[in-house]
Amino acid sequence: MTMTSSRPPAASGSYFGANHLLQKKYPKRHHHYALWDFFQFDSDRGTYTDWNNARNLLVTEDFIIGLIEGLEEEVGSASSVVMYKIGEEWGRRDARFFQEWFPKEYGYEQGLKQMRLPYVLEAWWWPCTTQGWGNWEVDLSEQKHGFMFINIFDSVVARTLGDVGRPVCHLYAGLFAGFFSGLIQKDLSCIEIQCYAMGETYCKFLLGKQDRIDAAAFWQNEGASARDIEKRLRSGELVYATAKR
Repeated sequence: MTMTSSRPPAASGSYFGANHLLQKKYPKRHHHYALWDFFQFDSDRGTYTDWNNARNLLVTEDFIIGLIEGLEEEVGSASSVVMYKIGEEWGRRDARFFQEWFPKEYGYEQGLKQMRLPYVLEAWWWPCTTQGWGNWEVDLSEQKHGFMFINIFDSVVARTLGDVGRPVCHLYAGLFAGFFSGLIQKDLSCIEIQCYAMGETYCKFLLGKQDRIDAAAFWQNEGASARDIEKRLRSGELVYATAKR
């Protein structure tokens, strides 16, 4: 699997396409979906970078297990919050990075707000799929009501931990919250309401305003399934849950 690490600071200048040999050879090429097209390894410097010159790390499943178990040993139940915060910071930084490389990659002059959101989101996530974070599916049908659903297939965290009977993809939830907050410049939160590690076939996340997330968390603690939570939110059952809490 592949994980992105921290990227060079903005003060070092633009790092878009600075080193990737294939991008220099094929400057107008965009169909770089294969590993050998998207990544390059510099044996002299010991770096592993992608098409956009973001530095990456190759890790094993043992690394993920060690990270999560190490946090649990250090901070107990707060480890989920720590993982969420890590993902959130990563997402905010990635939103800034995405807004730099995306228009340059495709030569767009208009801002992202003038583009179709599904197209923009697919452009952001497909490198994540290449890096090993799994395929996704985004449901924007309730966007005007302040929330949306994201499905992740083959979550690297849930697949690694196996069936532990609880949501474990806090890193993903934080990533989505951070990225979308940075993209639209409004604070959003995210919660996993269905997880592969609970015996489900895929992971489902709710992204939206804090009141929606609070309601979903309340229902989840009361034993509601992802389908129940989704049905209640779509029907507008929100004030009752917030008030009862």
